[in-house]
Amino acid sequence: QVQLVESGGGSVQAGGSLRLSCAASGYTYSHYCMGWFRQAPGKDREGVAAIDSAGSTSYADSVKGRFTISRDNAKNTLSLQMSSLKPEDTAMYYCARAFLGSSGGFCPAFIRANFGYWGQGTQVTVSS
Repeated sequence: QVQLVESGGGSVQAGGSLRLSCAASGYTYSHYCMGWFRQAPGKDREGVAAIDSAGSTSYADSVKGRFTISRDNAKNTLSLQMSSLKPEDTAMYYCARAFLGSSGGFCPAFIRANFGYWGQGTQVTVSS
């Protein structure tokens, strides 16, 4: 079955950096768009970044220029490099797989409804 396991969260001061990782298993990794979402207490889960099999990316406006998503199709891993972190980046971060796949691994519209498999989440806390 599909398994997504995140790691790399933690606590950091504003302006610092963290790198999140996600290990995927149970499916043909290169056939699926992958994404990172986050959810702060009392808020809806929101998309942070997505990447298709070829490496084309999309980002939420709030993280553009600060976060970088990447994937390694040979190792079935997904990463999120986060820099210039702000207190408002504090949230639980989730690795996610798109519902539908294809040989090209293209990304659907970057909304929660199009992603159907989730990891357990990793907490990121940014202090001011």
